[in-house]
Amino acid sequence: MPISGTLTDAVADRAGTRPRPLAALPRFDSVDVTEPAAPVHVRVYRPRGVAGPLPATLWLHGGGFVLGNVDHVHQAAAQAAAYASAVVVAVGYRLAPEHPYPAGLEDSYAALEWLAAEAGALGVDAGRLGVAGASSGAALATGVALLARDRGGPPLVFQHLATPALDDRLDTSSMLTLTDAPIWNRGLALESWRLYLGGAAASGYSAPARATDLSGLPPAYISTAGLDPLRDEGILYGLRLAQAGVPVELHNYPGFYHAFGGPDLPSEQQRIAVEHLAALKRGLWP
Repeated sequence: MPISGTLTDAVADRAGTRPRPLAALPRFDSVDVTEPAAPVHVRVYRPRGVAGPLPATLWLHGGGFVLGNVDHVHQAAAQAAAYASAVVVAVGYRLAPEHPYPAGLEDSYAALEWLAAEAGALGVDAGRLGVAGASSGAALATGVALLARDRGGPPLVFQHLATPALDDRLDTSSMLTLTDAPIWNRGLALESWRLYLGGAAASGYSAPARATDLSGLPPAYISTAGLDPLRDEGILYGLRLAQAGVPVELHNYPGFYHAFGGPDLPSEQQRIAVEHLAALKRGLWP
């Protein structure tokens, strides 16, 4: 989501905003949407007419760790559920700076544990669970994958990371040269990490690029944008996953800004969207 001004200003503007009730949101002919009771706010998207049990994935929204909610991924989550024939669980995790790390990550992990525990009731195959996110949501998805491995939590079969924000050090070539890029830039990145960490030292769970051991993680699909300051974080993380023996598919789209904003080329935007959906389906239906 493009930011005008500072993240601090944007946080002040969002004060009091909450996700809308389901009755006020668009409905979909091919997907049922519910909000079951869970330890954190979740919105569940299930394709109609598809026999289960189905694979499922968490869907973690972006917003620099401080903005956004499940409403912002409502249509994307529904499209993913329909295209991938999978259950998609959008997570309303707590936001910084009111709730700095590890609140958002722990909420996301709690949603994964809930999904695995309620798999039978949800018509989900607990052996085919994934995590997906874009930008800061991809950082949370990656952190969830690391926590699941290290805590012996629900096993994951896939992680889907789009233009991921993974490194608080902000010292990659793309971050140092694309300082004033549209949509996302170095100044916003500095502010985002400061608000998220709340003065705490970064770790491999909060900033996954710092993780020293990437072995044993689930297969990954990573997409980056050529004109995005975050570009190199995603590429380097994908390379390290491959070196650790993790199956990884990495796609860099030249000519696009963060979140694949860029020139008005609808056909290219559609191509990227379809590839992302196809990658999710491949990952959850191996």
